[in-house]
Amino acid sequence: MKRNLFILLCVAITFAGGCTMAPKYTRPESPVPADWPEGAAYTGTKTATNLPAVSELKWREFFADERLQKLIETALNNNRDLRLAALNVERARGLYGIQRAELLPPVYAAGSGGKERVPADLSSTGSAMTAERYDVNFGISSWEIDFFGRIRSLKDQALEEFLATQEARRSSQISLVSAVALAYLSLAADQEALDLSRSTLAAQQESYDLIKKSYDVGVATQLELYQAQTQVDTARRDIARYIQQVATDENALNLLLGSPAPAALLPADLSSVVLPGEISPGMGSEVLLSRPDILQAEHRLKAAYANIGAARAAFFPRISLTTTIGTASSELSGLFESGSRTWSFAPQATIPIFDARIWPALKVSKVDREIVLTQYEKTIQTAFRETADALAVMGTMEERLSAQQSLVHALSETYRLSNERYTKGIDSYLGVLVAHRSLFVAQQGLVALRLAKLANQVQLYAVLGGGAQ
Repeated sequence: MKRNLFILLCVAITFAGGCTMAPKYTRPESPVPADWPEGAAYTGTKTATNLPAVSELKWREFFADERLQKLIETALNNNRDLRLAALNVERARGLYGIQRAELLPPVYAAGSGGKERVPADLSSTGSAMTAERYDVNFGISSWEIDFFGRIRSLKDQALEEFLATQEARRSSQISLVSAVALAYLSLAADQEALDLSRSTLAAQQESYDLIKKSYDVGVATQLELYQAQTQVDTARRDIARYIQQVATDENALNLLLGSPAPAALLPADLSSVVLPGEISPGMGSEVLLSRPDILQAEHRLKAAYANIGAARAAFFPRISLTTTIGTASSELSGLFESGSRTWSFAPQATIPIFDARIWPALKVSKVDREIVLTQYEKTIQTAFRETADALAVMGTMEERLSAQQSLVHALSETYRLSNERYTKGIDSYLGVLVAHRSLFVAQQGLVALRLAKLANQVQLYAVLGGGAQ
C-alpha cells in the first residue's frame, strides 16, 4: 500500500508540473518607429558608435563628480521611497513563494489520544465501559492536484508580479539617481545666479553712490538718481529671491537623501561641477525595451496571460486528495505493535455543473489582458516621446548656448559703451540703465541654458534606462 501511495504521489506531482491553459505569450509589436526622429531639431544629436551604450554605463561612470557620487550613494541608502520599493519586492517574493508552495502537498503529522465512558444502552456489549483510543498519523490533507494547470497559472502570475515589482524598484532607482543629480545641478545654478545678483548689486550700488554725489553737487538730475536706485532695489530683490531658492533646493536635496546633505558636498556654482559623460541614444528605439518601466509593464502583461489560464482551468474538475498512514491502538503502549497500522485514502473531485461566475470571470481576464497590453504600449510610446524630447534638446542646445554667449558678450560691450557715453556726458543714464538690465537678464539666461544642457544629459541618461545598475 505504501508503495502504491508513493507512486500515486509521484504521478500527481508530475501532472502538477505539467502544462497550463494559459495562451502562449509573444511580445507585441512595438507601437513606435524603429528609428529616432529626424529633422532640424535633431541635427546636432550625437549618434557616434564609439560612445558607450547606456545599459553598459553605470551611474558612477556617468556622474564623474565625486561630491555628486557621494550624495547619490547616500540617497540610495537612505531614501524612503526606494526603501518602500525594496520592501514591496520582498513582499512580492513572499507572495510568490506562497503561491508556488500550492503545487506541493502539505504533509503533516498528528497524534491524538483520549478516553470515553460509554453507557450500557450505547455499548455494544450491553454494559457500561470505558473506551480508549490513541492515534499517530502521517499524511496529506486536502491537496489539490493540479491536473489542469490552475495552480500553476496562478503561480506563474505571482512570479510575473514579483518580477514586475523588481523592475519597479529598478525604475525607482533610476528616478532617484536622476532626481538627486538634477537637484544638485539646480542648486549649483541657483548658487551661481545668487553670486551674479550679488555682484550686480555691488556694481549698481557703486553707480548709485557716484550719481548720488553728482546729484548732491547739482550735476546729476533727480530722475537719474531714482533710475539708479531702481537698479539697486531690483538687485536686492533678486538676491532675496535666490537666497530663498537656494534654501528650497537644499531642502529638496535633503528629502531625496533622507538626511541633511553635508555642506562640504554642496556645489558652489555650475563651473565647479564635473560634467557628466557623453552618451549615445543608440541606432534605434529598440534600446527602450530594456527600460525597467517597460519591462515592468511586460511582466504585468505576462501575468495577465497566466490569469487567463487560471480562468480557463475553472471550467474543469478540481481533484483533491486526503490520505494518511499511521497507527492506532486502544492502549498507548500498543501504538507501534504489529497489526496496529492504519491508512486512509480519500480523493475528491469537484465538477462545475452550473456556476454563473465562470464565464464572466474568463471574460474579465481577457479584458484585463487587453487593458494591460494597452498600458504596455502606452509605456513604450511615453518612453519614445521622452527620449525624442531629450534628443531635440540635445540637437539644438549647442546653437542656443552659442547664441546666448554671443548675446552676453554683445550686451556686455553695450553696457560698457553706454557707461562711457554717460560718463562723458554724451548720453543720459537711461541708456546705461537699459543696457545693464538687458545684460543681467542675458547672464541669467546663460546660467539657465548651461543648467538645461546638463539637466538634459541627465534626463537622456535616465530615459534610456541608465542608473538602474
